[in-house]
Amino acid sequence: MTFPKRIHCIGIGGIGISALAQLLVHDGSVVTGSDRSTSVVTELLERKGIKVFIGSDASNITRDTELVIYSAAVPDENKELSKAREINIPLMNYFEALGQVSQNKKTIAVSGTHGKTTTTAMITKILVDLGYKPTAVIGSLTKDFESNFVPGEGDLFVVEACEYRKHFLHIKPDVLVITNIEWDHTDFYPTLYSVIDSFAQMAQGIKEGGSVVFNSLSATAIKALEGIVRKLAPYESEKVSKLGLIGEFNVENAKAAKAAVRALYPDADEKIIDESLRSFKGTWRRFDFKGKTKAGALVYDDYAHHPTAISATIEGAKEQFPGKRIIVAFHPHLYSRTKSLLVEFAESLAHASAAVIAPIFAAREQSDPEISSEILAQYSRRVGGNVTALNSFSEIEEWLSREGKEGDVIITMGAGDIYKVADALVGTPHFTN
Repeated sequence: MTFPKRIHCIGIGGIGISALAQLLVHDGSVVTGSDRSTSVVTELLERKGIKVFIGSDASNITRDTELVIYSAAVPDENKELSKAREINIPLMNYFEALGQVSQNKKTIAVSGTHGKTTTTAMITKILVDLGYKPTAVIGSLTKDFESNFVPGEGDLFVVEACEYRKHFLHIKPDVLVITNIEWDHTDFYPTLYSVIDSFAQMAQGIKEGGSVVFNSLSATAIKALEGIVRKLAPYESEKVSKLGLIGEFNVENAKAAKAAVRALYPDADEKIIDESLRSFKGTWRRFDFKGKTKAGALVYDDYAHHPTAISATIEGAKEQFPGKRIIVAFHPHLYSRTKSLLVEFAESLAHASAAVIAPIFAAREQSDPEISSEILAQYSRRVGGNVTALNSFSEIEEWLSREGKEGDVIITMGAGDIYKVADALVGTPHFTN
């Protein structure tokens, strides 16, 4: 599909749609957008010449707008969506647009419950270092490229593919990477088996002659790939050199990235691949070092918002900093996820030396009185956790400032705005809430 000249993106501050906006500009469109508030992402877009309106207003949609693309987080009653419908401007959600971009390209799509972003960024860096000049849409800002979008040449496309509401089914890749499969997005998937089924559908939809890169030691991946006739490429036996990132989970991501590149380019120079992975710098909000507190505690920020990711990050920090206290500030994301995985969250937070929990980030959901951060803290204390729930980011910042001593490691975790606490701890101007 050739996209029209003038496009408006609603929710453009989202990490995926902001990368798409940059891609559309790269391909020749004039793009504007809107979001609820400014962020590091909207500031990046403004620096790249994309006009971002703060707040939703019908006047953001003009009659010369030829297409409106909207984030999945945008409510149906959004004023700009209503205006676009009123004057008959075509609408497309982010995932539909992404599917159109990938339609006629040689596509590597990276899926999985955990590790998608890091693996996507690793694949992109390897391909760049090999000289293939890929275009990439990545689920975070990357340190190697200083963006979540990498402009390329030709038809090679690398994209992060999210399973929420089966959105990834819009993409028909040549190579599908499945990093792992666990129960998540519990507001949409009632059981683990329904998640597995969506990955099975994704695998069935890859292009003829395509490959699936997966971990053949994973029971859930094996189940999802039953009866799949495309080429299967297990990644767990790949050898990778020592990384600059913490944790065994990143070794697994690197193996998946290497296998994905080799699935598309079997003769690629392995020495270049290994050096590319060794020098990979990581992405924003993936064990991202922020600095030190006044007391001398090290501060990191991480996107972990699922129990498995929380446990893996804490254990990785323990390996990196043996004997140090690991202090976690966690921002639960969604009432449904927190409620469905309550026991798992409680157990994962108990791995920390101490933890503090922020009020649940509702995002797209209504408040649920049956679950709260205090209930989660209580469950975690029952299994041995040293866990406290507080009412605001400001209180959490004060608590961490008192609790974190020289040599301690503080990690802010979650899919919401908890990174602002990390920024405040190391001297970025304080926020109000």
